[in-house]
Amino acid sequence: MALSGRPGPSSALASTPHDAELRTAARHLARRRFLTVAAAATLAFTTQLPARGAFAAPRLDAARITEDPFTLGVASGDPLPGSVLIWTRLAPEPFTPDGGLGQQRVEVSWEVALDESFALVVRRGTLLALPEYAHSVRVDVTGLEPGSQYYYRFRTGTWISPAGRTRTAPPAGGDTTGLRLAAVACQAYHHGYYTAHGHLAREDVDVVFHLGDYLYEYAVDSAGGARGYTDVTLPAEFNRETTTLADYRMRYALYKSDPDLRAVHAAHPFVVTWDDHETENNYAAAIDENGSDPARFLTRRAAAYRAYWENQPLRADQLPEGPDAQLFRRLRWGTLAQFDILDTRQYRSDQAYGDTVHAPGPESDDPARSLTGDAQERWLVDGWRTSDALWNVMPQQVTFCQRKMDLNAEAKMSMDAWDGYRANRGRLVAGAKAAGVDNWLVLTGDVHVGYAFDIKDDFDDPGSPTLGTELTCTSVASGMNGTEHPANWDTYMRANPHLRFYDGRRGYVRVELGREHARADFRVVPAVTTPGAPVTTAASFVTEAGSPGLTPV
Repeated sequence: MALSGRPGPSSALASTPHDAELRTAARHLARRRFLTVAAAATLAFTTQLPARGAFAAPRLDAARITEDPFTLGVASGDPLPGSVLIWTRLAPEPFTPDGGLGQQRVEVSWEVALDESFALVVRRGTLLALPEYAHSVRVDVTGLEPGSQYYYRFRTGTWISPAGRTRTAPPAGGDTTGLRLAAVACQAYHHGYYTAHGHLAREDVDVVFHLGDYLYEYAVDSAGGARGYTDVTLPAEFNRETTTLADYRMRYALYKSDPDLRAVHAAHPFVVTWDDHETENNYAAAIDENGSDPARFLTRRAAAYRAYWENQPLRADQLPEGPDAQLFRRLRWGTLAQFDILDTRQYRSDQAYGDTVHAPGPESDDPARSLTGDAQERWLVDGWRTSDALWNVMPQQVTFCQRKMDLNAEAKMSMDAWDGYRANRGRLVAGAKAAGVDNWLVLTGDVHVGYAFDIKDDFDDPGSPTLGTELTCTSVASGMNGTEHPANWDTYMRANPHLRFYDGRRGYVRVELGREHARADFRVVPAVTTPGAPVTTAASFVTEAGSPGLTPV
């Protein structure tokens, strides 16, 4: 098999979707049923994951794998100055619960090179893909040069994976002059094509932040929902809500069957964090949307968290223990930027006022309520106090700035966002001020629109000091085709003077951080229900270092 190099343009932009791949996967599912729902539920969970090799599974001769096991692509993530995490998952039959490899161990080799042709290999090794981790493999590749670009790939038997491109972070303490990043979120498969990912795969960025809703738990019908397949029939197993470990594993396989998603992972290292739909809509800690028994929901959460880790480029530190996982973490880009990646689902208090759109009141403003939990709040503020970075960037999930939804004196707000946890937000604002955070940038997902906010010291006083900037990255596909000015555009712009930009189309935000200023470009596509839409820049803003506030370009 020919060795593959740097990923080229995604085929979904030039032709019909991945029909042949889907047909093959569907045929495999029809003839294989290795894990029953009961077995999947049993796996999900004891409170501890099994040790590596605990199942003493037989080893499969990789030469006997007759179909491409790299159907889910490759990915890299969480770059450090001397290392980066690389990932793949073996699944020759991706639409089966075990990926087509049963309970067998499979030997996988990997290599990292300086060049696309892999003539200059600098690191290589071998490891086992284990059934207890859904045959996912990850390597924390160490001993790399800081601030450098690399190529990586995997091999098993005669099969060689697509090549991925990644990079390491600059040296710690280095005076890096620039960083290009992108932020994405909310990619409901059944709402449309990942055209935005196809374009982002060809952007010149150093790292991509995925801010949540990578997966949706909702049913996907045989036609792929809004994708409207006519010559492909998705398996019936997708036409139900995900609840078991097998369900979540198979849903990741469906999402990663999309060529644009595979292309963007292969092109750039990712930093990922979850929101709600990777588990269940609007859950809060151990409380689900429907008020189920918390013990029962935690079993589901354990399954969802485990499948998330298995299918993302995350290090062993993020490996869940039952229904718990340490996802909030800190990365640095020399002295240019510190990234404090938050988890606003696992530790939050239940939404106030029954999670309805509601004016803030005594219930939502109770100081004991928290979106982050006490430990994460302390970790964040302490990290600001010790930061030597020019830009302090907070990638997280839900709208941080005040967002009034009507023009009434007591305006309604979202109780699922920071408006429902104003005491927690107030403590963070006070912490940022006390720490002297001059260049505060919040990256947000969740709401399926693009926003640009000035973070105000007092949101009800337009003349109060501006403390930072919030950029919301819209959705990749969720919400289907958007529009530039949604029906509530005028109301939101009038009700929220600190809201500087609002666009309802799909896409992503691209940000360039420099020593003098940061620039944000809101990149949008006109449609996602048909493939091949072009990308344009809806608006651009700059915020000057040391002088918070957005200025249109």
